[in-house]
Amino acid sequence: MDFNLERDLCFFDIESTGLNVVRDKIVQIAIIKYSKNGGEPEELEMMINPGIPISEEAMNVHGITPKMLSNKPSFQQVADQLLKFIGDSDLAGYNSNRFDVPMLMEEFSRVGIELDMTRRRTIDVQRIFYKMEPRTLSAALKYYTGKKIENAHDALSDVRATIDVLKGQLERYQDVDLEDGDGNIIEKPVKNDMKALHQFTTDDKMIDATMRLKYNHEGVIIFNFGKYQGQDAAKVLTQDKQYYNWILNKDFSSQVKQLVKKLVKEYGK
Repeated sequence: MDFNLERDLCFFDIESTGLNVVRDKIVQIAIIKYSKNGGEPEELEMMINPGIPISEEAMNVHGITPKMLSNKPSFQQVADQLLKFIGDSDLAGYNSNRFDVPMLMEEFSRVGIELDMTRRRTIDVQRIFYKMEPRTLSAALKYYTGKKIENAHDALSDVRATIDVLKGQLERYQDVDLEDGDGNIIEKPVKNDMKALHQFTTDDKMIDATMRLKYNHEGVIIFNFGKYQGQDAAKVLTQDKQYYNWILNKDFSSQVKQLVKKLVKEYGK
């Protein structure tokens, strides 16, 4: 299928030092450009030295290390080339509206270039997926059982629908292996075993329901927000009493406050 284009269209993807679109930086960018005039698409791919550390979490995802970037150009050195390649194209990607586009804008801004988005269209392929395949309870019930939910958002009806969905999932996936995002095969993760289902559906890195605290790759509890994001929570809370008191007196969940108190109490034992 050929794209019906009124202007050039650039599909692009970014790998970065982390997930903060303001503070983190690009380590790799790839662009495939389709011309409104047709012809073969052009490709551009480059590795970029970010000049800041790459988080362990990011390296675990994309496998790009500081050593691999030591002799690569900075963003400032390639900015003009990137801007010329993109031109007035529309931009497309996967989760690009929330991540790739704002991060690219920040990188250009840091070197004194404005990536003008006012007349540029963006196409986020993930949003198409999520809107056309909604992840609601009603959609899940129809997908797994063929049933239509009655009295949606009535608590008892929703519970009954949820039970039917799980039964449908257990039947559909009883002999199905899962290939995760890294290409690893997980053998039959959905089975009629509550311990197995707990392990499959729970993010064991996150400690509280609001995702304010989590384990890092070394098993240390770190902050997942704010000015101390990524830092050892127990150490910070013990050294910065003002921050500790701020958490206890602000609108954090009772679960977070309990964990914070426990961390300070046990730190140094």
